[in-house]
Amino acid sequence: MTPLFSLDAVSVRFGRVPALSDCSLRICAGDRLALVGSNGSGKSTLLRTLHGLIAPAKGSFQMDARARQAMLFQRPYMLRASVLHNVALGLWLNSVPWTLAKAQALQALERVGLADLAGRNAKALSGGQQQRVALARAWALQPQVLLLDEPTSSLDPAAKREVERLMAEFADAGMTLIFSSHNLGQVKRLASRVVYLEQGRLVADLPTHAFFNGPLPVAAANFLKGELG
Repeated sequence: MTPLFSLDAVSVRFGRVPALSDCSLRICAGDRLALVGSNGSGKSTLLRTLHGLIAPAKGSFQMDARARQAMLFQRPYMLRASVLHNVALGLWLNSVPWTLAKAQALQALERVGLADLAGRNAKALSGGQQQRVALARAWALQPQVLLLDEPTSSLDPAAKREVERLMAEFADAGMTLIFSSHNLGQVKRLASRVVYLEQGRLVADLPTHAFFNGPLPVAAANFLKGELG
C-alpha cells in the first residue's frame, strides 16, 4: 500500500533548537496513529510537519497531495461570528458558494449535535462545544486525513467522551486519524498504532497492544511506567 506520508530522516529546528531529529515514519490510509511522549518531545511539531505547516531542515518528506487534510489544534480558534458562519467560512474559502456552504455547515453541525446552537456566537461556547465546532468545521471539508493536537486536553469528562465518540465515528467511516495525546486511556480506546517520541526522536512505533504490553525500548518503557504509575 502506498503511504499517505513518508518521512525519511526528517529533522526540524527552531533556530538552534532541534525539535525533530532523524525521524523516519510511514503512515497509510486507515491508520489510527497516536503520538505520545512528554511535553516538548516533538508531537506537535510532527503533526505540523505532516500538515505542511513546517518545512524540514533536512531529510525527505513526501505526502499524497490528493489526500485532503484537516487539522484541529489544542485550542481551536473561533471567529467572533455565529457557529454556522465559523463552519461555513472554511467551505467558502474552498470555493463552495456561500448559500451552499451554509447548508453544508448546518449538516456538519447536525453531525456533531450542535445544530441548535448554529446562531450562537462561537466565542461564547464552552471549550467542549468549541472543539465540536472545530470537528464540524473539519468534517464539512470531507478530509481523508484528520490531524488532532491534544484534542481533549482541556475538556471536562463529558466533553472528552463526546469528542472521542466523534473521532471514533470518523475513523470507522474510513478517515485516517493522527492525534497526539497525554491520555493513555484515550490512546488505548482510539489508536491502532502508537508512536513514542522523546526529545524529538522517534523511539518506538508499534501496534497499540504491543506498545502497552511490551517489550519496549528503555525510554518508552520508563515513560509508560511513569504515566501508569
